[in-house]
Amino acid sequence: MIIVGVDGSASARAAVEWAVNDAFRMRLPLRIVHAVDRDSYQIGRYPLPDAPDRLLRDGDRVLGEAEVLARERQPTVEVETHNIEGRPAVVLREQAKDATELVVGSRGLGGFAGALLGSVSMHVAGHVHCPVVVVHGDLRPVHGEVVAGVDDSAECEPALAYAFEQAKLRGSALRVVHAWQLPVHAFAPEAAVDMDEVRTAQHQLVRDRVAALSKDYPEVRVIEEALSAHPVDALTDASERADLLVVGSHGRGALSSMLLGSVSRGVLHHARCTVAVVRA
Repeated sequence: MIIVGVDGSASARAAVEWAVNDAFRMRLPLRIVHAVDRDSYQIGRYPLPDAPDRLLRDGDRVLGEAEVLARERQPTVEVETHNIEGRPAVVLREQAKDATELVVGSRGLGGFAGALLGSVSMHVAGHVHCPVVVVHGDLRPVHGEVVAGVDDSAECEPALAYAFEQAKLRGSALRVVHAWQLPVHAFAPEAAVDMDEVRTAQHQLVRDRVAALSKDYPEVRVIEEALSAHPVDALTDASERADLLVVGSHGRGALSSMLLGSVSRGVLHHARCTVAVVRA
């Protein structure tokens, strides 16, 4: 099942469109979720007595509009709606436990609103194990390309597999990007670095990553890139011509903000297209 969080914003509307199209491609049901967060209405000294009922009514309205949109876009997809009480991040994490994919808008009005890094990356992508797709609300042309960021760690393999599957489902090309930087000690006067050898090794890394999966996706055209650049810069540039950018998450810290990984956080802030974060 695919889960999408909604709050009535333009970004959430874009998330519903993305989610129902993915549900159609994957032949999965879609669950549309709205979080009824009462806490923000109980801070004042004199809370409004009708606030709880109003919140539920608002949530039902938002869900109704999202359901109509989903059924208009893909009439054959099975759709259900849930108005759930709780903090948005907690609701999403609970809903995502058995989900194939979780989709949210990058910015919203309330239920799933807030800074992109705080409400989505830190509290959702850093804690759930299914792919988390963050959709921007602005309209962009279709480029017919999926971009995947890879590195030399095993943690990037699930993200690359997800990118291959998305490219296959969409009939898109797949651009595999590996950005590398020399370590600081390589610039020491006594250090001898063969740059041609380094470049060859980086390109071989990309070829090896692609070869491990491409045999299962013969219909996907793959473009391989190994660039000397910061990963966030390279992936942000690639996102200009992409419909979807897929990154893994290598965070290992005890703090929730560190569970996402610095590259994933940077890409979510700066990418021009929809971003999927896939945890290992």
